[in-house]
Amino acid sequence: MKVKTLGFLLVVVFSIVCMMSALAIASEAQPPKYVFFFIGDGMGTAQRSAANEFLKSQTGESHLMFMDQFPAYGVTTTYANDRFITGSAAAATALACGVKTNIGHVGVDPNFNPVETVAEKAKKKGMKVGIISSVSIDHATPACFYAHQPSRRMYHEIAMELANSDFDFFGGGGFKDPKGKKSKKPLGDALEIAKENGYEILANKEDFMALTKDFGKVIAYNDRLPDGQALPYAIDYKPEDITLAEFTQKAIELLEGPEGFFMMVEGGKIDWACHANDAATAIKDTLAFDQAIQLAYDFYKAHPQETLIVVVGDHECGGLSLGFAGTRYASSFDHLKHQKVSFQAFTDEIMRKYKESHVGKAAFEDMIPLMKEYFGLQINGEGELVLANYELEELKEAFIQSMSGVKVNVGTSDYLLYGGYDPFTVKLTHLLNQKAGLGWTSYSHTGVPLSLSAIGVGAETFNGFYDNTDVAKKLMTIMGFEFK
Repeated sequence: MKVKTLGFLLVVVFSIVCMMSALAIASEAQPPKYVFFFIGDGMGTAQRSAANEFLKSQTGESHLMFMDQFPAYGVTTTYANDRFITGSAAAATALACGVKTNIGHVGVDPNFNPVETVAEKAKKKGMKVGIISSVSIDHATPACFYAHQPSRRMYHEIAMELANSDFDFFGGGGFKDPKGKKSKKPLGDALEIAKENGYEILANKEDFMALTKDFGKVIAYNDRLPDGQALPYAIDYKPEDITLAEFTQKAIELLEGPEGFFMMVEGGKIDWACHANDAATAIKDTLAFDQAIQLAYDFYKAHPQETLIVVVGDHECGGLSLGFAGTRYASSFDHLKHQKVSFQAFTDEIMRKYKESHVGKAAFEDMIPLMKEYFGLQINGEGELVLANYELEELKEAFIQSMSGVKVNVGTSDYLLYGGYDPFTVKLTHLLNQKAGLGWTSYSHTGVPLSLSAIGVGAETFNGFYDNTDVAKKLMTIMGFEFK
């Protein structure tokens, strides 16, 4: 027994020595000139695996996403200071600042003391800085790289910090409260102040694509922001929308130069889709996120001795399981291709209009062609997407709940079935997911450890098992910054 204990202690000591040695080597090496930090909100290992398997189902060949082809690989814990299952603000503060903080805090420690972020350190060093997100640019994850507030809900105050940040590029979603209409102490119009501080603000795709370095500092967002000032889900993109990859490509064009750059890119709506238990939408957003990573990888290939790319999630969301009791050992990721729109678009554009036009005359039979058109689910015929009798009964009950207009509240049995979402829509996505061999345990975040991958200057430092605060510490060390 003593021999086993001694052996375990030796392994622990050896691991610590290796990590300290790697950090020491990284601190002595030439810092990377170009740093990409990709954060998949809600993107756990299961989400990454599901996206890879969906790709395989569409091509017939094993093909890993770019993020999963990187040579360095780590696993991170995610707990917050005051809760085991973290939230986006606490997680992003850990990733941006290297400190544990409480749920909802943005860029501050548990005592509300501001903590300098890796992006602020990069700007202070003279590097260009870009912040990109598929959700609103004042949302928790992007905010934690430039703002310091006691609550992520202080959107106006966060927007004001953005306007005064002097960062070089902001792109993606819009602002939730730029004029302070929801603030107790409005500070002015954040967009007007940003203009006074030299920012070019635009939302038109044609103007955006025409941007050159001559424009200086930029705040750009998509013209169509269908929910929460966020970009559309990738599955719902239209040609006139600016994609996450296009925001990333333009930021590279504008920020590349002798100063170097630090760029944080968030795939924020992976999380939102997982909250709603919509696997097809989450996978499509994960793949859209990977398209942005591909652009960074292309840049890395042109600057291999000067570039670092790090990809990680902030937490898992939904408790996605790669397996379902109803299909036992079978998986059919190809079924997900039959879903044509996100849960959000189906709820807002189809179910809402149906409710408004069928008051007092709603009929489940009207849903049958819509189920097949948008999700591939059928009530008769042949194939694995034909609904069993019990599944059909569950759908009929969900339809009744949707038409009743009664809000589903936490703590009720209906919440376990539908979360806070439209019952009929959630039941459709659940049934399609289950037939694909996927399950969910939650409408919230979970506490499972996450995958991290990296390539480039100092990437080997990220090998191993460590906490999310260590991601920021390692990144700062590689970039030659002092952590304090």
